[in-house]
Amino acid sequence: MAAQQAIERQREGAEVFHGADLCKKKSVELLGELHLPKGLLPLSGLEEVGYNRATGFVWMKQKKGSQHVFKKIGRAVSYATEVTGFVEDRRMKRMTGVKTKELLIWVSLSDMYIDDSDHTKITFKTAAGVGRSYPVSAFEEEEEEEAKK
Repeated sequence: MAAQQAIERQREGAEVFHGADLCKKKSVELLGELHLPKGLLPLSGLEEVGYNRATGFVWMKQKKGSQHVFKKIGRAVSYATEVTGFVEDRRMKRMTGVKTKELLIWVSLSDMYIDDSDHTKITFKTAAGVGRSYPVSAFEEEEEEEAKK
């Protein structure tokens, strides 16, 4: 209950957007503004996107949970109906609602960041601190990738 109240307080004073087209546009703009790959959160059916610039808290709500396979790295990722986190330049911390398949189990991701010394790699970490790095190019928008071919 206390965690839910803390999240609700983070929403106060945030910019909030509604509607699938506007939410998709705003989520991609936000990723670009943070210097994160624009295809990193391929959420479908977005209904609400919010961003509290003062605290860095961001949330994205979709109609139902979704899954996506990042083809370049062969990784399946599951997104809950709500994805939240705290953002700053090239990173997203204390994330909720994002899991990746590791062998046969789904593992929650808590952090992702692009290292300041190497902008070609993005690292994802679990709450236990276990992490993996991948090429940033694996998370470009798929439409953008198709246009390059």
